[in-house]
Amino acid sequence: MSTHSGDVSNNDSSIRNIDSCSSVTELEDIDFSRLPRPRNLNIERQGSYDEKSLTETQLGFSPHPPSRAENFFRALEHFDCIFSPSKRSEFTTPRSPFGQGPHPMVAEAWDSLRRTLVHFRGQPVGTIAALDNSDEKLNYDQVFVRDFVPSALAFLMNREPEIVKNFLLKTLRLQSWEKKIDRFQLGEGVMPASFKVLHDPVRNTETLIADFGESAIGRVAPIDSGFWWIILLRAYTKSTGDTSLSELPECQKGMRLILSLCLSEGFDTFPTLLCADGCSMIDRRMGVYGYPIEIQALFFMALRCALLLLKHDAEGKEFVERIVKRLHALSYHMRNYFWLDLKQLNDIYRYKTEEYSHTAVNKFNVMPDSLPEWIFDFMPVSGGYFLGNVGPSNMDFRWFCLGNCIAILSSLATPEQATKIMELIESRWHELVGEMPLKVCYPAIEGHEWRIVTGCDPKNTRWSYHNGGSWPVLLWLLTAACIKTGRPQLARRAIEVAEQRLSKDGWPEYYDGKLGRFIGKQARKYQTWSIAGYLVAKMMLEDPSHLGMISLEEDKQLKPVLKRSASF
Repeated sequence: MSTHSGDVSNNDSSIRNIDSCSSVTELEDIDFSRLPRPRNLNIERQGSYDEKSLTETQLGFSPHPPSRAENFFRALEHFDCIFSPSKRSEFTTPRSPFGQGPHPMVAEAWDSLRRTLVHFRGQPVGTIAALDNSDEKLNYDQVFVRDFVPSALAFLMNREPEIVKNFLLKTLRLQSWEKKIDRFQLGEGVMPASFKVLHDPVRNTETLIADFGESAIGRVAPIDSGFWWIILLRAYTKSTGDTSLSELPECQKGMRLILSLCLSEGFDTFPTLLCADGCSMIDRRMGVYGYPIEIQALFFMALRCALLLLKHDAEGKEFVERIVKRLHALSYHMRNYFWLDLKQLNDIYRYKTEEYSHTAVNKFNVMPDSLPEWIFDFMPVSGGYFLGNVGPSNMDFRWFCLGNCIAILSSLATPEQATKIMELIESRWHELVGEMPLKVCYPAIEGHEWRIVTGCDPKNTRWSYHNGGSWPVLLWLLTAACIKTGRPQLARRAIEVAEQRLSKDGWPEYYDGKLGRFIGKQARKYQTWSIAGYLVAKMMLEDPSHLGMISLEEDKQLKPVLKRSASF
């Protein structure tokens, strides 16, 4: 394998302050005594980096009445919730928002996170997946793109952006490598799943070794890596105000290569992305092939981030136009066909089948008898969520946490849908949070279905690993979604649940059991993203303005451009 290890050149630029206060909490839940003191700031909110609306690129929006969260945001605008790159988070000397003194878990988490740092030629370039040395390392000693995201956010929130910048540039270099698996060449824009730094003590040299799926379990290339890279590039730009990195020709080209792969025209009649099993966080066979919600939500968010980052030069303008068209179709498709609430569930229950022509109501020919028994009791009166998968004669009714949280953060979910997702989580707290946040999916599959869907995977037995296991890393996504929807009390409640055991148990990768009561039977201890996810959740709740780097504004909605009956 080629081991090109050169660096991408980059230009330093002065860092400027930008408005990152894009999230709010409820008036009755915030402790104003802990808010920073107001300063005399002269900042025009409309000049914020990523508040350029899609209207500027000829994508129509229609205003909607301000939500409870948006109303409270206006009340907070007089407070100093602007990022100040000159000072680090107070979590450097940790302080708990739930008590008067420092929380010992925060200090421990920061110490553990710093011990996971990986250096290449003297510079930090990422964090390894886990510090656990009790078992064979497998690939847990590598830097994973998706795993590094919560670590990157923690460092950005603590005013340490250099490691994130180095990571973005190194993975960009790896993208340019020739990628062949069994004589078959992958697309030029594929980002690696992970990489490793190899030290040669004899020659005193260091080289990077990347994995594009050829070494992964199941040999599946990661579709989500490219999306996370774009999202992280926007987070870096948003938190630092430094646009020089995203404006580098290499970064612009890297984005265009990723977009070329996912915006290519083909035989598919849907705007969603067709995916194999194992191409995302759920990286083993779990019956999510087709159009999994995680990939579709990340796809939507990456498109919106790219729209903000791409230059409007000759090459960039073409991609901007393609993104705008895809966002129209994708948002319409997801909000109509992936959305499930009590009304939609009742409609499916009464579906007719074998309908033909564009006037069909049951467009995917879903059989009402395929509705699982559990869904009728699981669906609350006022809640709802995005389905796990929708395709020909297929609706996966399972709840998937990451996809639904990203739908909220990217504003793929309308404000009404976001509210319903949070109401579902609150109504089904016992099932989805239990004794350790948070179920990666619900419910677990078992018996004959488990054998068929997972291929008898012993790691994905019921209520374990990806099959209904509880993943502490998801705590940061839940917290971000809670803050954005004006429900910080839910995040506070989940964090308090996690703090009872997470540190004592050694920061496991995942938990087993219906309630997440047991440390996962094959879970690694001191899992880096479990540690980083906790830190990000704590810092975000302490200072809600941090949400700005990972959330996109939801005060405008895409105009529907198609009538449902004439969509296909």
